[in-house]
Amino acid sequence: MTDPTATHAVDQAIESRRSLRAFLPTPVPRETVERILDVAARAPSGTNMQPWRVHVLGGATRAALSAEIEAAHLSGEPGPEQEYPYYPERFFEPYLGRRRKVGWDLYNLLGITRDQTEKMRHQHARNFAFFDAPVGMIFTIDRRLAIGSWLDYGMFLQNIMIAARARGLDTCPQAAFAGYHAIIRRHLALDAGDMVICGMSLGHADPDAIENSLVTERVPAGAFATFWDL
Repeated sequence: MTDPTATHAVDQAIESRRSLRAFLPTPVPRETVERILDVAARAPSGTNMQPWRVHVLGGATRAALSAEIEAAHLSGEPGPEQEYPYYPERFFEPYLGRRRKVGWDLYNLLGITRDQTEKMRHQHARNFAFFDAPVGMIFTIDRRLAIGSWLDYGMFLQNIMIAARARGLDTCPQAAFAGYHAIIRRHLALDAGDMVICGMSLGHADPDAIENSLVTERVPAGAFATFWDL
């Protein structure tokens, strides 16, 4: 029998999840982070391989990594160089339009115009400070694994974000970190077989930050689903 209260709670956690870009310095206890990860690890994976590896950063470790990557980003050296293609070589519709809309919606909130490329670059650099969240996470995968494990990994990442929302916390998944895998590799003493997938900010959202008022649009199921004999 379906429990309507539980259904509402799950739906609320999913629907209230947003990629937030400003956090309060309020600490998040280690036990809370560990519990979130334990819950997230219930994600399915092919033959129960559980391909995820998480590096949870706080305090001086997070600050040192952030400082070096931010400096590299703002100087242009070394430039971002991801080990895997996150985006297509050339965008096309409807994906190009969606990408442009979310970018300009954010910049409009921040008062950044199309010709202010330096301000855009500094806003992008906020990624590398984990948007001031007290907890930063870097996710890696064994590079010998195949695309199926990457699909499994996506479900694990989503579980983290939903479990965080259930506890009144917010997140921002950040592919931007993958471009600085060489710096990350040094700071976290990663093995050569570890590939950086992304980062994620975790903490309490800053309710006064204008950028956190951004709510992205989603097309309804009827626009992407085909129902057969249902």
